[in-house]
Amino acid sequence: MKFRGFALSVILLALMVAVSPVAFAQDAPALSLSVLGTYATGAFEEGAQEIVAYHAASQTLFVVNAQAATVDLISIADPTTPTLTTTFDASAYGSSANSVAILGDTIAVAVQAAEDDGNGVVVFISPAGEFIASVEVGNLPDMVAISPDGTKAVVANEGEPNDDYSVDPLGSISIIDISGGVEGLTQDNVTTLTFEDFNEGGPRAGEVQGEVRIYGPNATFAQDVEPEYIAIAPDSTRAIAVLQENNALAFIDLVNGTITGIAGLGYKDHSQEGNALDAGTNDGVINIANWPIFGIYQPDGIALYTPPGGGLYLVTANEGDTRDYETYGEEAEIGEVTLDETAFPNAAELVSDSALGGLTILTSIGDTDGDGDLDQLYIPGARSFSIWDVSGENSVVQVYDSGADFETIIAERVPEFFNVSHTNNTFDNRSDNKGPEPESVVIAPINERLYAFIALERQSGIMVYDITDPTAPSFVNYVENRDYTVEPEAGNAGDLGPEGLVFIPAEDSPNGSPLLAVSNEVSGTTTVWQIDAGM
Repeated sequence: MKFRGFALSVILLALMVAVSPVAFAQDAPALSLSVLGTYATGAFEEGAQEIVAYHAASQTLFVVNAQAATVDLISIADPTTPTLTTTFDASAYGSSANSVAILGDTIAVAVQAAEDDGNGVVVFISPAGEFIASVEVGNLPDMVAISPDGTKAVVANEGEPNDDYSVDPLGSISIIDISGGVEGLTQDNVTTLTFEDFNEGGPRAGEVQGEVRIYGPNATFAQDVEPEYIAIAPDSTRAIAVLQENNALAFIDLVNGTITGIAGLGYKDHSQEGNALDAGTNDGVINIANWPIFGIYQPDGIALYTPPGGGLYLVTANEGDTRDYETYGEEAEIGEVTLDETAFPNAAELVSDSALGGLTILTSIGDTDGDGDLDQLYIPGARSFSIWDVSGENSVVQVYDSGADFETIIAERVPEFFNVSHTNNTFDNRSDNKGPEPESVVIAPINERLYAFIALERQSGIMVYDITDPTAPSFVNYVENRDYTVEPEAGNAGDLGPEGLVFIPAEDSPNGSPLLAVSNEVSGTTTVWQIDAGM
């Protein structure tokens, strides 16, 4: 195996790397993670453990199980032996649960409808998994969150089109007033906000800041936006929803129940110093370099926080996502498209296997002069996490991006399994398509510091950064609970495809130590990690 652009020390590390489950030493303020226990469903690549939340009083994890259309209640009273105690059957209220959120004894479950054009519901259940109430929300509720003050449940309704694009529902945000409790909820407690005022010719069409990608076939702005994830400010007055495919954020006033603005996130220039990536595949090398391509941030998981210095900041896991339907698709390999001769005089070199051969690019963007060839190259995702200053009304300013960190760290720590997928151990398998794929993020206050835990869906590891200063984060640790000596589908390869994260502070923990619970979609496992923080 050849290594291009790496020091001899990296090659030596390749000889020393362990190929059993790995948890690496930290580089910056002491913080280590160790596996306590795992609950395993035995289901591979079925979405059997997706989103996780924690009920402190009963020491129970509530985990969305898409395979069984349930929410699984898993006791971690003994965190070394997570045990399924009961389930909540979401199929009685729709096709499957997508999300679960908990604050105190309030437990909200977002359930999508069976019909493509049907509205979903949010079901409120007891700590024992028993039905209390339900209300209708928008189409395809993908994520639910509860405000820190406990007065509202807020839902991101994705409104995704069906496979032949004959149905393209409105994306929306639902706000459920739960200030009086959830037992007597009615539809009068629900406000669902759509984006129709931002349609072309609408009263707020001119208020959109930056570039927001509206490109679905024959779609209006309101149809095309797809709220994916939602985060609520610590003071419970504001929320931010990420419109993933659109590469934008929507700002929501929770006091007045309005969408106050929309802003695009811009693009990451991978030709700039610090933004290198391995964009080729199956070339037998780790080739992290600068290339003339732009990454579209398109975050999935997001989290809001206020650092010691004040202000409001948004942390984003920059996964990337594309539209790929029966009647519409925007993906292509770079060798399948025509590159503008002036913009890319070295096109033949770029599309070779030693450069960008096989790279997945987007055809929906990049033809700047409308002549049918691509003048700029765009790829989904940014292979990083970012921090954005959102202190101002409807404004977003990037103050940090992790650049090439993720791929560089993986290359140093597990070079023999660099950019593998969650379904195989093939070296360099994902370099041509979103790399390690940052999926979700959770923020943890520990010992008067603030840490971000970022799950990498494909590589199946967890990155840890100190984000106490949002303008100068520092890498702390990288851990995996993955066994590369066995094939993923064997069922004993550890955790694959981390999807959900929940931080459990020491005061709520069953063993008195801070914990991190991770639900893993591909392996169908939920694992409890203990966090040991040095002083």
